[in-house]
Amino acid sequence: MAIPSAAATVSSTRVLAGVEVPDSEPVARAIEFAHSHSQPWLFNHAMRSWLFACVLARAGNTAHDPEVLAIITLLHDLGLTSSFQGELRFEVEGANAARAFAREQGLDERRCQRVWDGVALNSTPSICLHKEAEPALGVLGVGLDWGGWGIEKIPADTMSGILASFPRLHMKHEFTESICMLCASRPQTTYDNFARDFGVRFVPGYRPPSLADALIDAPFEQ
Repeated sequence: MAIPSAAATVSSTRVLAGVEVPDSEPVARAIEFAHSHSQPWLFNHAMRSWLFACVLARAGNTAHDPEVLAIITLLHDLGLTSSFQGELRFEVEGANAARAFAREQGLDERRCQRVWDGVALNSTPSICLHKEAEPALGVLGVGLDWGGWGIEKIPADTMSGILASFPRLHMKHEFTESICMLCASRPQTTYDNFARDFGVRFVPGYRPPSLADALIDAPFEQ
């Protein structure tokens, strides 16, 4: 995993929910931005994802850019908010918004691109885990909070502190409702990603096309 440049180092830290986190203007603004655009359950999910990623980075002694990691995790679900919905799949809408935010904070294009990659790929761990340190750590934090993957790596007292500070607020139900709404209102953005599973199981009338048919029916002789 990549070692951050000196410009990416954040010397100031603070303790939040029992976890040492970077303390800088871009990080503080990312928290405020996520809070202002997200419902409480979604904001808490973003905060827990960030905190889990920080714990995992420290446990693995993984060199990374703490501001980029913070922006990735805190803003990874912007595409599920009413402020940033569009015609693209929600991860891409969110990635575009997160990259624009990072640029406004003065991050250079290399760091902004890592933000975009981390958000756009946050629901595709089979790819994201093989990216640079920040996207990889981000998807680990998100995945831990979403599906419990890697939960054994979080000490019990740390987990208790994070959940007490940022409770789940019926996240399983709320997230399911949010994704099902996408499947019902913008199904074309859900056919080639995990949202498809929610549409098939929960949304009446949801009929995703078969990619096998797309190949077989392609306008070529062979």
